[in-house]
Amino acid sequence: MGLFSGLGKVGGRSPPAVGLTPADVVHAENKWRLLRYRPRPEGRAHTTPILCVPSLINRHYVLDLLPGKSFIEYMVARGHDVYCVDWGTPGDEDRYVTFDDVCDRYLGRALSKSAQLSGSENAHVLGYCLGGTLAAIHATVHPERFASLCALAAPIGFVDTGLLSAWTRSKSFDLKAVVAATGNVPWQLMQSAFHLLRPTMTLSKAVHIADRLWDDEFMNGFLALETWGNDNVSFPGACYERYVEELYRNDALLAGSFTLSGKPARLEAIVCPTLAVTFEHDNIVLPDSAAVLLERISSDDKHRIHLAGGHVGAVVSKKAAQGLWPAIAKFWEDRDVPVPAAEDEALVERPRRAARRTSARSSKRQPR
Repeated sequence: MGLFSGLGKVGGRSPPAVGLTPADVVHAENKWRLLRYRPRPEGRAHTTPILCVPSLINRHYVLDLLPGKSFIEYMVARGHDVYCVDWGTPGDEDRYVTFDDVCDRYLGRALSKSAQLSGSENAHVLGYCLGGTLAAIHATVHPERFASLCALAAPIGFVDTGLLSAWTRSKSFDLKAVVAATGNVPWQLMQSAFHLLRPTMTLSKAVHIADRLWDDEFMNGFLALETWGNDNVSFPGACYERYVEELYRNDALLAGSFTLSGKPARLEAIVCPTLAVTFEHDNIVLPDSAAVLLERISSDDKHRIHLAGGHVGAVVSKKAAQGLWPAIAKFWEDRDVPVPAAEDEALVERPRRAARRTSARSSKRQPR
């Protein structure tokens, strides 16, 4: 964390532990894992599980940052059966992992496993950032697996006025040369691009926290978010090349020319209830680039939440816990049925037994 860890030490602080909501690994494959969060003591209140799909670039625990500042902890407390994909850390041998491997095969198995363990036919899917893009593309080919789709700051249109769009389409950006030279595209390269979106942000944050070192709650949240922001993941080369070439440069998802495992991935095939969440000050995923999802799908049950704030802060802040999280929970709960009291115990116990057979208990802080 560089400058910020230094400031933290000035205040006698260390970065807090993150990702502490208790979970079990219920499926593991190559580098990715499927986490299932342990239910609240009184058991589940809702029938359909929730599957969270984070971006490939960032760690999953942004949705489980700290006790009291955890989207996942909040959903578990409301009686939801919550799963989350942890994409893990690709090794050199994963440079040939394709977009279809991730978006079709890996995500498909996460969905089927979540539904199976929960005794449900499908799942509510929340995709954050690129995770939302992956979820939307998967829903175009496998709509039966979705009880609903929540696209949280998820890019669907890639040709816009943002800098990421301009940079990826620049003639000086030799995509094939980058992938050939690096294999997995290094996280440092991608993080540098994000820093360039707001070059003065690091200095601005340093000035801001210098005035808040006395505030324990603020500093814990700040250092936890800095831990996450500097804990990035390299991108499998083959997957990255198709992601940039077809989605950014050709805008293939909106053009209707994108395919998933050879099958047309047309947004019109999405028929499930859909919620798009956009943020006014998001400079990574511009609001219109995310909201266009609702214009293209066929579902009649579609809604948008548009809030002030940026790509990350508006998702993990105290204000999010008071507004955004309850709104997303209500979207799911209005489209679900309560777990019948007589079946509640069986639905909870069956997956517990299955999990014990197939998983290792996760540590308090998820291994990376």
